[in-house]
Amino acid sequence: MPARMSVALVLLAFAVGIAACGGGEEGVEVPSGPFDATTGEGLYAQACATCHGVDLRGTEHGPPFLHPYYEPGHHPDAAFLAAAMAGVRAHHWDFGNMPAIEGITEEQVRAIVDYVREQQRAAGG
Repeated sequence: MPARMSVALVLLAFAVGIAACGGGEEGVEVPSGPFDATTGEGLYAQACATCHGVDLRGTEHGPPFLHPYYEPGHHPDAAFLAAAMAGVRAHHWDFGNMPAIEGITEEQVRAIVDYVREQQRAAGG
């Protein structure tokens, strides 16, 4: 199997394992673009906070990003990228599957991941 395909399969496996916001549940509005902020914090507020909490501690609709499951050793940056861009099946939590975030770009997700990682470090993760 070519190395490129192996990497893609590993990233897909990580993405499938990431848990997320309850896609399809009533009362949860899946964000859609365009996303105007240029910073990870602003983009997170627009695209992620509804489910994952303004403080990254989760809500009734999605899990906390300040949990060991979401630290880089368990879910690398590529897993966040894949989940936001393509959606993902629930794995660790019972919030339901996460749909893709409509209208978000890879560059914007990378800014969000940088913000999440910064907040994880600040929280001692």
